[in-house]
Amino acid sequence: MKPAAKLISVTILDREYNVACPDGQEHELQKAASFLDKKMQEIKSSGKVFGMERIAVMAALNLTHELLHQDEMDSSESVEIEKITEKIDQALGAGRQLEL
Repeated sequence: MKPAAKLISVTILDREYNVACPDGQEHELQKAASFLDKKMQEIKSSGKVFGMERIAVMAALNLTHELLHQDEMDSSESVEIEKITEKIDQALGAGRQLEL
């Protein structure tokens, strides 16, 4: 059974939107809306992009790029951690052999 959703009002670029939000997730929704508003305000203040729809698309592209870049960094960090773990395992294995 899904938790009940309620309408939460958020403001983005001085426009109010009512968004369905699962119970208990209101703070996260407000935080996300505030973050998006900040990104869109930055794009709007640059003066290079005009129109709400274009600003929203540019914000979505920028945020998606950041998310994908973070995923790539997380993936490369995981590979490095695996390499280090392997080296530790090998070193511990060599140490065990010496103890025998």
